Amino acid sequence: MKLIWRILYFSYRIVSGLRYWISRRFTGAGLTVLTGLLAASLMGPDTENNVSYQSFTFLLCLLLMAMVLSAFYRGRFSARRLAPRFGTVGSPLHYRVLVKNLSNRFQTGLTLLEDLEDPRPSFAAWHAAKVAEDRRVKSFRIAGRKHGRPFRVASLTKPAVAPAGPQQEVEVPVELTPLRRGALRFKGVTLARADALGLFRAFSRLPAPHTVMILPRRYPLPPIELPGTMRYQAGGVALASNVGQSDEFVSLRDYRNGDPIRHIHWRSWAKAGKPVVKEFEDEFFVRHALVLDTFTDHPNSEVFEEAVSVAASFACSIQTQESLLDLLFVGAEPYCFTSGRGLGSSEQMLEILAAVQPCRDKLFSSLSHVVLEHVRSVSGCICVLIDWDKERRDFVQKLRNLGVPLLVAVVVPPGDKLPLDSGPMRDEPHKFHTIEVGHAEAGLAKME
Repeated sequence: MKLIWRILYFSYRIVSGLRYWISRRFTGAGLTVLTGLLAASLMGPDTENNVSYQSFTFLLCLLLMAMVLSAFYRGRFSARRLAPRFGTVGSPLHYRVLVKNLSNRFQTGLTLLEDLEDPRPSFAAWHAAKVAEDRRVKSFRIAGRKHGRPFRVASLTKPAVAPAGPQQEVEVPVELTPLRRGALRFKGVTLARADALGLFRAFSRLPAPHTVMILPRRYPLPPIELPGTMRYQAGGVALASNVGQSDEFVSLRDYRNGDPIRHIHWRSWAKAGKPVVKEFEDEFFVRHALVLDTFTDHPNSEVFEEAVSVAASFACSIQTQESLLDLLFVGAEPYCFTSGRGLGSSEQMLEILAAVQPCRDKLFSSLSHVVLEHVRSVSGCICVLIDWDKERRDFVQKLRNLGVPLLVAVVVPPGDKLPLDSGPMRDEPHKFHTIEVGHAEAGLAKME
């Protein structure tokens, strides 16, 4: 059985590579001729009832002539890509490529093609996706992924390059729509020029490596009254800067090893002849935990991807309310990242969410253990879950037993409109929300 899967994977790579080569090498007219050639080859053997074999010979000669003519094209160029550091899934990304003609000839009729890193997965990832399809699990679906291409990373235009004189540099605007979050890596730029017949393209490949971090899709959130109040934070002002009650002066004392230099009271040092520092009151401020459920067996789960987008939406909104936020999830190991004034930023948290992957080799209890150890220092907890089974309901019940204010969002597959039993959140139904994939924006808009 493993050998059969290997053969199928090898066939997948051959077919996808051939399709990619044809789409880049042939122009629109060339694709029409190629389609006619294939149709004629199917009907050609029946020479008694049709004359399609004659069109087959003619079309084949056209394509061969176009390929031979394209081999005589020569051009020398350089390219620089002026692209932003970040993009967002589903949102067009506009940038520029500066192309310079290094030859002594006038260059016209050029088309710019971006060379992305090969998006085809390893055998393990491909096999996992196929097994999920065989189990009739709906795969992650966004624009451009509805036709059996779940590993496609971006949709690109093929902009025309303005005519360039000798040693002249021209600017080419490019539009790219990211289809998957994570690092989008460019290998280089290809300048293509069609042959005299306009059927087949000659290539001039230029190295231009670049990486753009594609962030998760975000949705607007209404003003939400987040759960919890100010809590004592062990660690003093080292935890945050100007958040909550962090500047309450108490007294002066002698310097101790490890005291921040900014706490030194310089006038007292001058009088006493030894270092004196200012002592502050214990700090109290609002601190929330954002818990992301990453436990799924499906490598391309649309529910998981929507959950990441929901978590990213909270990560962007909570920062405007001047409270610290701890992002908690389990990947290869338990992970906790804190953002807020004086600590990490929302951009850093989005970068982390852009790279998070489903956890398939651990149990949900590992996340439950991490969160239960952390909740003593938080004001409230926002849980973004991708299922509502007994294990997750018990986890929410434990948090409630500890007196932790909660806001729970459960992401469900598209079309799953059955109302969920809120279980441990039954007495606070306004703090329990069901988010349907494809309608997350509408679901988040109903939050209070």
